[in-house]
Amino acid sequence: MGVLNVTPDSFSDGGRYEQLSRALDRAWEMVDEGAAIIDVGGESTRPGAVPVSIEEEIKRVAPVVNRLAAKLPIPLSVDTRHTEVMRRALEAGASMINDVNALRDEGAIEVVAENDAAVCLMHMKGDPRTMQKAPEYKNVVDEVENFLLERAELCEKSGIAKNRIVLDPGFGFGKKAKHNLRLMRSLPRLGAMGYPILVGVSRKSFIGELMGGVPTEARLQGSVAAALYAAKSGARLIRAHDVRATREALDVFWALSFGPENE
Repeated sequence: MGVLNVTPDSFSDGGRYEQLSRALDRAWEMVDEGAAIIDVGGESTRPGAVPVSIEEEIKRVAPVVNRLAAKLPIPLSVDTRHTEVMRRALEAGASMINDVNALRDEGAIEVVAENDAAVCLMHMKGDPRTMQKAPEYKNVVDEVENFLLERAELCEKSGIAKNRIVLDPGFGFGKKAKHNLRLMRSLPRLGAMGYPILVGVSRKSFIGELMGGVPTEARLQGSVAAALYAAKSGARLIRAHDVRATREALDVFWALSFGPENE
């Protein structure tokens, strides 16, 4: 899953693809680099981010979805936590909603249930403004697992078929480095919940910490290593900024692990 942030303030590529022409070019570039799905976001959910209005988010996202949804050879996802943005994105042809708030906005479940799109439900403790202010858990794996299963069950009861649901543990969303590590090591357990698992750790701060405190732009190698670990541990969707490097590494990993031997 290639990341396409059309925001001025995302933690990694904020401001780079604000212009429509640049966003469209980057989308097609990610197709060439091997993306299987593209995730468009119009609101930054980085730690400390200030919410934008629904109107502003639609203004950022709608032109991209309108121009790409019917033309891309791969599905288009929209990263939003707001019901009205979901509605507009799905009407424009988006194939997936990627929601950091797990469809908790009023009316969100109903909007997705009325469509046949996929949905990713993510765990987030708190909200982007406050989530990294000393988050604590009694048992982070238990709490994340229970939350995701509860949300998935509610979605199914509301008419969203199980085969449309993806779950995301929410790395970096209300978690310290130790919580992220425990969740990474528990991916096989989370995968046993019966839903595909999406992992998004690309360029995140705990990757930088594991690399000795390097800045965001220097986290490529660590991000790719984490992607390979996640894939080996059962993740089925890897959300990444560096599509070509991640896809090539995953292709080699997959061939070495499962490819046929050449006699």
